[in-house]
Amino acid sequence: MELSTEEILEKFSGGASSHPFEVKRLSIMIFDEASDKLFEMTKDEKRLLESAALLHDIGYYVECKNHNKHSQKLIIEYGLKGFTDRETELVASICRYHRGSLPDKEKHEIYSDFDKRERKIVKRLGGILKLADGLDRAHLALIKKVRIDFDSQYNVAEFWLTPNTPDYLPDLSSAIRKRDLFEIGFKTQTVLKFDL
Repeated sequence: MELSTEEILEKFSGGASSHPFEVKRLSIMIFDEASDKLFEMTKDEKRLLESAALLHDIGYYVECKNHNKHSQKLIIEYGLKGFTDRETELVASICRYHRGSLPDKEKHEIYSDFDKRERKIVKRLGGILKLADGLDRAHLALIKKVRIDFDSQYNVAEFWLTPNTPDYLPDLSSAIRKRDLFEIGFKTQTVLKFDL
């Protein structure tokens, strides 16, 4: 029996953490900015990202190590109510790549079954999710707003991050490490800056 995104989240996290909701909020901000400034994406893609953002960490239920791979397996195993089988595989793969290795069509079975368009969706949405997860590394919801300025001459996306309080600037080291998939998906370089 398929479960909804919210039912799967409740089953495997028990609602114990606000982190999935914060990652969803950040992911949607980044999605909207990237769709406006870098590459227009669809409402259906946004829906995939919203589900993946909420479910990206459910694999912790199985074990901490490789939890991203466990998240992928759990989503495919249970299915997602309201999503086709293919959309479910896309959501699961977006979760898979929020940490760890980058997508590889030669090594990763589910990813290799996607066509070129679907692989681009996984890279773009996975890149957004990975970056959003890095921005909430401390699970403290420290970023109020994300804005992107795109310099087409130099092919650089500047992320302007507004902290919740200018007296405390969050550590961006995790987000900096996790921006690689976004850069691959959108074929751009990124710079993260505080907007104070």
